[in-house]
Amino acid sequence: MIRLVIAEDHTALIDGIKIFFEYEEDIEFLGFAGNGKELIELVNHKRPNFVITDIRMPVMDGIEATKLLKKDHPEIKIIAFTMFDQDNAVKQMLNAGANGYILKNASLKELLFAIRKVHGGEPYYDPNINTDSKNNTAISKPVLTKRQQEILKLVGQGKTNQEIADTLFIGKTTVETHRKNMIRKLKLQGAGELLRYALERKYDF
Repeated sequence: MIRLVIAEDHTALIDGIKIFFEYEEDIEFLGFAGNGKELIELVNHKRPNFVITDIRMPVMDGIEATKLLKKDHPEIKIIAFTMFDQDNAVKQMLNAGANGYILKNASLKELLFAIRKVHGGEPYYDPNINTDSKNNTAISKPVLTKRQQEILKLVGQGKTNQEIADTLFIGKTTVETHRKNMIRKLKLQGAGELLRYALERKYDF
């Protein structure tokens, strides 16, 4: 029996999945979570053997939640069900321990097929994602330095300059300098555009 929980912050999609799976005798729906933190709590309470999770969610994203779940419950099968088709989003999710990766433009029939295949012990990857991502091949060198990428990721999480400085154990003025240099390198118009860029590229590095 596939004992399933879903982590997704769009209830309409969850309702659609529940209705589609309602008459599948080998699937038992145990509940849903709106973010990664709720997902971990739900898994610890309900003890499912299968998880479907989005990547971008509030509080804790699907990548971090997958890492934690696989550490504490390595037997659980996890499929990413997301809009993100970027190579590094795929890499990060699979490196976290996901057993499958499906884009949300796939049909629910394909999702059901993937669930059964992964439950049976085989991985499943959406045919529309870059297969190089699954093999962890290198991606072209980014414009930003490693430190700037770290700062950009924290900018995308909504952290202030001081919070970024505290997280990375560097000075606030150093963070400010890096942000100015990133805006210049990326040819952006200011802090607002840098934030938007960080949000759009959250899983791109």
